[in-house]
Amino acid sequence: MKSIKKLFFTLLVFSVGNMVVAQNNLLNARTAGEIGDESIEDIYAKADGPIPYEYVNDRDVLFQKKVWEVLPLDQKQNLVYYFPLEETIDRKPLFNVLKDAVMNKKITEVYYDDNFKFKLNPKDLESKFVRTDTTEMGKEQYMLDGKIDKQYIVETVIRPTDVKEYRTMGMWYFDRNAGELKYRLLGLAPVVVDLATKGTDFEQAVPLFWIFFPDARETLYNTYAYNEKNPAMKVSFDFLFNARKFAGTIYKADNIYGDRNINEYVQGNAMMQLLEAERVKESIRDLEDDLWNY
Repeated sequence: MKSIKKLFFTLLVFSVGNMVVAQNNLLNARTAGEIGDESIEDIYAKADGPIPYEYVNDRDVLFQKKVWEVLPLDQKQNLVYYFPLEETIDRKPLFNVLKDAVMNKKITEVYYDDNFKFKLNPKDLESKFVRTDTTEMGKEQYMLDGKIDKQYIVETVIRPTDVKEYRTMGMWYFDRNAGELKYRLLGLAPVVVDLATKGTDFEQAVPLFWIFFPDARETLYNTYAYNEKNPAMKVSFDFLFNARKFAGTIYKADNIYGDRNINEYVQGNAMMQLLEAERVKESIRDLEDDLWNY
């Protein structure tokens, strides 16, 4: 009985540590300008930062497997990563959170792809967020006058509504000391409409960049998502991702062929691709079961 009470208390403390009472100072504000100010509870909750990842000794990992998952934003469980489309008093879209943090250098571990080799800086990323075009009238003006008026310059901007999905890369591993299967999220990428095709009849979605997730934890910990069951209890994006509060489908896993995508060796059949994704998931579970049986 004592052990059950202890477990319940531990879970309660963990939940409260990741969920913060959300008043946004609305009930205590004396002027409209005070709405959105952090309450003392928020300040105390953010002071400690996210719960650090535990150190994992390589000798304690009996097996591991990297998996890449896609989180379609048209699925109900993933809507929290899509809405709101515009910033509100206390919330803003996850895409804006990542974009602002990257451009303000709060998140610096930003890479071209999921190999985390080619690092991107804010200057490299500017062209990924905005495309500048000149109309035909502007080109004619430049030929005649050597200048272009602002009215002839058109900017195409990537907005939260252009985000189609998120992709994650993480590691499943069996910790010998803990005696359980664990998951560590390592990479996160927003997939948006390609600027080169936006506004055309042939729009394509591409990963905008890849973030090494541990570097983004501080930002995501200080950013709250909407809790549909109880809006008074906010939950951070860091908690949602680490607790795997999303509906994801495996589209790639590390393999002998250079980590090729499932659709590269299961072609032309969406159902068979889903079944292959489930097979990969079950193979990870079977490894844990086999260890216990052994």
